[in-house]
Amino acid sequence: MTEDHQKLLAVLDVRIHDLIALCDEREQKVQELDDALSKKEDELQTANHMIEELNAKCENLLTARVVSASAGDKKESKAKISQLVREVDKCIALLNE
Repeated sequence: MTEDHQKLLAVLDVRIHDLIALCDEREQKVQELDDALSKKEDELQTANHMIEELNAKCENLLTARVVSASAGDKKESKAKISQLVREVDKCIALLNE
């Protein structure tokens, strides 16, 4: 081999090592991003679960308010109770199918 070939091989070797190092860095970055994504998905799932629980509590509080409404709200209370009864009837009908 000539000296030019040896220089070219040396340059090629250095570039290959640089490319391998760059690939390793990118793989590490991808792994870090995957880990961060998993963590955020877990946080999102926890937040969604909490939202569902809070919505259920809110609905329960609204129902309790309707049941214990004052005399002025009797018409509205009756309408809400009727709506709840219809929803329960629908659920029962679905269960019976």
